[in-house]
Amino acid sequence: MQITEVRVKLVSNKDERLKAFCSMTLDNEFVVRDIKIIEGSNSYFVAMPSRKMSDHCPRCGGKNHLRSNFCNSCGAKLNDERVHADQKGRMKLHADIAHPINALCRQKIQDKIIEAFKQEVEKSKQPGYKPVELDEPDDDVSGHLPPG
Repeated sequence: MQITEVRVKLVSNKDERLKAFCSMTLDNEFVVRDIKIIEGSNSYFVAMPSRKMSDHCPRCGGKNHLRSNFCNSCGAKLNDERVHADQKGRMKLHADIAHPINALCRQKIQDKIIEAFKQEVEKSKQPGYKPVELDEPDDDVSGHLPPG
């Protein structure tokens, strides 16, 4: 697997730990979007795309996020004990949509993305800087490659 492109979109809110969103192209054929670059206590790290976990109301069957106290559909009070802790004792509220299978792959992805992030930060200091658009309509939907 080759990481053939990384696009980084810097986040302007300087107070938060979230520093950027990015997309990563693999082998010029497959894109993973909504990867986050987060500032940790010692360094930056990459958080893979995830979704909020949910369950269903026992009364009406309506779908609710695990942090919800009441059902979105019928308004019934939901059980506070619905969230289970992971192996490290943390509440599991999100599930990865895409993620590396092993530590070597994770490190390879993180190194490439953090390198692209640092390059984008340097570019952003230049006059006339234009941020990268992550959702440019150049994806190969029709079976034809984009020009270039």
